[in-house]
Amino acid sequence: MKRIISTDQAPAAIGPYSQAVEANGTLYISGQIPIDPTTGKLVEGGVKEQTLQVLKNIRAILKAAGYDNNDVVKSTCLLANMDDFKDVNEIYASFYTENPPARAAYGVVRLPLGALIEIETIAVK
Repeated sequence: MKRIISTDQAPAAIGPYSQAVEANGTLYISGQIPIDPTTGKLVEGGVKEQTLQVLKNIRAILKAAGYDNNDVVKSTCLLANMDDFKDVNEIYASFYTENPPARAAYGVVRLPLGALIEIETIAVK
C-alpha cells in the first residue's frame, strides 16, 4: 500500500505528481527545486542559496513523513551547470554530516523554472 505525503512546509507540486510517496517503508521524494514554499518563487542568489533551499524542502517532506536525514539512502542531484559541483557539495555536506547517502550527480540541459539544481531523494525506515 502506498501513502501520499504532502506538506505546506515544502513547495506544492508544479505538475501531476506528489511531493513524496511512501511504500513498504521506503519514501520516494520527487525532485525538489529551490522554490520557497512561503512565496512560491525560486529563491534569489546562486547555486549555494538554491541548494540550501532544496535541502530545506527535502527536510520538510522527510519530517512530514516521519523520517529524517539519517533515513536518506540515495540522492540524485541534477545540475544546470556541472561547474557548480563543488559549491553544491559544500552545502550538501552540511545536511549529511555523518554516513552520507549514496548519490549521483548529473549535468542537464535545463531544469524547471530555470532552477540551477534539483534533487530527488529516497529514504528508508
